[in-house]
Amino acid sequence: MSDLASRLQALDLQFVLISFTDLFGIQRAKLVPASAAAAMASDGAGFAGFAAWLDLSPADGDVLAIPDPASLTALPWQSGVGWMAAELTLNGTPMAQCPRRLLRQQQQRANALGFELRSGVEAEFFLLSPNGAAIADTADHQEKPCYDQLALMRQFELIGPLLTAMDRLGWGPYQADHEDANGQFEINWTFADALSTADRHAFFKVMVKAMAEQQGLRASFMAKPFAALTGNGCHTHLSLWGAEGTASAGQNLFHDPAGALGLSPLAYQFIGGLIAHAPALCAITNPTVNSYRRLAAPPTTSGATWSPGGISYTGNNRTHMVRIPDSQRLELRLPDGSTHPYLLQAAILAAGLDGITRQLDPGPRQDNDNYANPLGPGDCQRLPADLGEALDAFAADTLLRQALGEEFCSAYEHLRRRQWQRERGDISDTERRSCLDC
Repeated sequence: MSDLASRLQALDLQFVLISFTDLFGIQRAKLVPASAAAAMASDGAGFAGFAAWLDLSPADGDVLAIPDPASLTALPWQSGVGWMAAELTLNGTPMAQCPRRLLRQQQQRANALGFELRSGVEAEFFLLSPNGAAIADTADHQEKPCYDQLALMRQFELIGPLLTAMDRLGWGPYQADHEDANGQFEINWTFADALSTADRHAFFKVMVKAMAEQQGLRASFMAKPFAALTGNGCHTHLSLWGAEGTASAGQNLFHDPAGALGLSPLAYQFIGGLIAHAPALCAITNPTVNSYRRLAAPPTTSGATWSPGGISYTGNNRTHMVRIPDSQRLELRLPDGSTHPYLLQAAILAAGLDGITRQLDPGPRQDNDNYANPLGPGDCQRLPADLGEALDAFAADTLLRQALGEEFCSAYEHLRRRQWQRERGDISDTERRSCLDC
């Protein structure tokens, strides 16, 4: 019996979803009987690549999804079914536009320099009516609904089982709360290496949506479903650790008690990379037309958007793009809920490594309230105003493209530009339909 077969048996799984995440963050899968899983793990499950967002044509051959048995996860909402993350090949060659493979490549680059990225995400989501038109809980109408205990507990039949499921999966969930918008929630789990976080982030989005459907609800990670309410962020917490086999293995290399705010020069160089590449990063951290309704938006009914309005960093201050919450980590507040779980981690790591390689200085820390007293143009470069500007910045950022690979960048940019051409300026049903299921 193969190792995979024995694990399927141990988990009492009769079926497994072999799943990959395409360039738009949509999970594609085939349901495979456990009896056929071992063969699929070796040979891959076949897909017509043009049928997903991979920038292929109907003339291309089958894309084969090769699952990673280490990612095997039992579905908490569907007994007897498991899930495995897969990576893609075409004509026997690994595909450059495979997001999970791209992240592993960036991890390998980091390891060669002696680093391992550990990260965590705050994946905010709305609970909506089944058609997505309104907040599901009609009693959730406070002007400042953040941490509203009653509204949180009215959704306990979903939030409670989600926490239980994540605990059984070994993710280390430690809190759930009602967020700043009416109908908005967040569940936090323990940080891990970037690939584990990305796998869990991808699985989490599907798990929340599936379990919400079982409750007659619709979950959405759309960046800005409602103009007057705070949008869905995906704040990302980052630290570099010594890679296995190095003298600093297992040590947090961002921590330095002698450094400003307890961070090391390495951490500030990483921030320098995020600052330098922020306009181009937006094409990945904020990948939809709707994303730019969240960035630099006017105040919401609660009084603040909680999203950055410019390219700056600060201490423990939530009004800037990069926050230093403590002496152990950074928080990038740029990404929104529609960001791609794997491309997010890959692009951040590529930008940060460039900052380290070139020893970039992030400039002075800014401690102003950037909502009440925003920095002027001389102190704070602006973020792209729309997806088109972000894609132009992505096209012009030769260092980031070199790090991520031109074949991936060209495919990603091509698909996103098509989206931009189709939806720009559209705040009606076209945009909502394309983003609601992010």
